[in-house]
Amino acid sequence: MLLQVSQPIPAGILMICAWSLLIASVWRFWRTCQAGVEQLKRLHRVPCHRCVYFTGNYHLKCTVHPHTALTETAIDCRDFEPSLHPVPSCSKSCKQVYPPS
Repeated sequence: MLLQVSQPIPAGILMICAWSLLIASVWRFWRTCQAGVEQLKRLHRVPCHRCVYFTGNYHLKCTVHPHTALTETAIDCRDFEPSLHPVPSCSKSCKQVYPPS
C-alpha cells in the first residue's frame, strides 16, 4: 500500500497570503507611527518648563506638585503660573546655564 502524498498548496494562494501578511505589517507599522506622533503631541502640551514653580532639578522638578511634574497629568495644572525665564528641562545645556548649587 502506497502512502498518498498531499497536494502542494497552489502558488496563487501562497501569493495572496504573502501579500496579505505584507499589507498587514505595513498597516500595523503605520498605525504605530501615528500613535507615537499623537503621544508626542500630548507630551508637548505639558507646560511645566514654562512655570514659575518648575526648578529644573532632577530631584525636585516642581515645588508645588513634584510627583506630577513633566507628566500628562500636569497638562491642566491649576497652579500653573507663567514664568518670564523658562527653565529648560534636563539637558546638558541646562547644567551649563543653571549650574547646581
